[in-house]
Amino acid sequence: MAKCPLCGTALDWGELIEQMLSLEDAEGLFKDRERFMATFESFVFKCPHCGEEFYGENLPAREAEKVFALLNEFKGSIDWENRKVRLRLNSLLALDTMLENWDRKVKG
Repeated sequence: MAKCPLCGTALDWGELIEQMLSLEDAEGLFKDRERFMATFESFVFKCPHCGEEFYGENLPAREAEKVFALLNEFKGSIDWENRKVRLRLNSLLALDTMLENWDRKVKG
């Protein structure tokens, strides 16, 4: 799971994505994977724990791609009017990783 590159505290993907919802044309951004990833890597996030800022390129790109897929897979995952993420992204990412590991063991 993603951790703050400065203080090392675990980050909530929902909170991170909510920071990006303030961008102009955020709805369009969350429909285009390439554009999302480019914006994500250059976006300046603020750690809710230590208050320091860091670029998205310091977070796991693989997790960011999965977050993008989850947000697009579940209709209504973002409340655009209130700029809030409705999904528990960290829980879904953990479940996804657990299922991937299980698949590897079974197919292994």
